[in-house]
Amino acid sequence: MTEPMTLRARVAAPLAAVHTALTDAGALRTWFAEHAEVELPHHYEFWGRHTPEGDAPHQRLLHVDDQSLRLAWVLDGEETTLAIDLTAESADSTLITLSQTHFDFSDVITGKSIRGVLNTFWALSIANLIDHLEGRPLTPRVDFTSAELRAEVEIDAPAEKIFESLTDSAAASSWFGYPIEIEPHVGGRYAMGGFDNNPNPAKIVDLTPGRRLTVDWGPAGVNTWELEGSAGRTRLTLVQSGFDTGRPPYAGWAGTLSGLAELRRYHELPDWQPVWLAA
Repeated sequence: MTEPMTLRARVAAPLAAVHTALTDAGALRTWFAEHAEVELPHHYEFWGRHTPEGDAPHQRLLHVDDQSLRLAWVLDGEETTLAIDLTAESADSTLITLSQTHFDFSDVITGKSIRGVLNTFWALSIANLIDHLEGRPLTPRVDFTSAELRAEVEIDAPAEKIFESLTDSAAASSWFGYPIEIEPHVGGRYAMGGFDNNPNPAKIVDLTPGRRLTVDWGPAGVNTWELEGSAGRTRLTLVQSGFDTGRPPYAGWAGTLSGLAELRRYHELPDWQPVWLAA
């Protein structure tokens, strides 16, 4: 079933700054797309390896004003409509609402259409927009031209604390923003949605406390989190492997990377609150 996809988030930045980050080509090339060309109010395009079907630009500007942006975007032969709306919550806080049509959740599972990546693609993109505006390092983006799914980030927290948040059900559910139940031992279950709602959970195949966690997701591949700590900081390397390289699981990978962005905020911000709001 095709349905609109909607995301809502809060950023600690004035509305005008958010609008500029969304409509300035140089800013877009920093946090969002490999290539971008913008000439308002007539022209708005982005493409490149970080964009689904990014071999060429496929967007058409429909509307822009100080608080909203509307684009037509052809994906897998269908013209979708992308809408971004900004609402000033205060002088230094802005609410972002993004929606896109022609999203079918079954495409996330089957990979039948590239539109299946839209939810997680935008979750990662909004996370990077927020970090760009708040002056924080960006999370690696998906390369839709590569079957090598690998990312590295630095987190200002000890490896032991990060590892605990990767293997404790309550902590993982908190920063990922979705219920997760974990049996933290080799052979243990790793269930998105919880054990009662996931009849086919992933399986932990390697666990070295404070250093390494490997989770087997079946056909979607194997996720490995490796941590190397020094002086209270940690280099986290994330790799997904073991999938059909002819059909990389980009939707899941983008979701994992968007979660990684929130994991960093969870550990680095003393007054951490999720950036995501109920849609």
